[in-house]
Amino acid sequence: MSETKNHAGLDGRHRDKSGKIERKHDNTLVSTLRQTYGKNFAPGFADHDKLGDVLKKAGVPSLSKYLKKK
Repeated sequence: MSETKNHAGLDGRHRDKSGKIERKHDNTLVSTLRQTYGKNFAPGFADHDKLGDVLKKAGVPSLSKYLKKK
């Protein structure tokens, strides 16, 4: 059983044992992110595309920066 817990406001992420918030991985599928951020997340990308592709095209290093840029 995992010792980590999800907390409100973490967008599905969780804290590890040290308290650090885990980042979304670059290989997370756009379809998975659309379940959280809505069907209009990453327009122009297919469901099978990966977060890393979205971030690279947008020129940002992280999901949080991408969301702020929108």
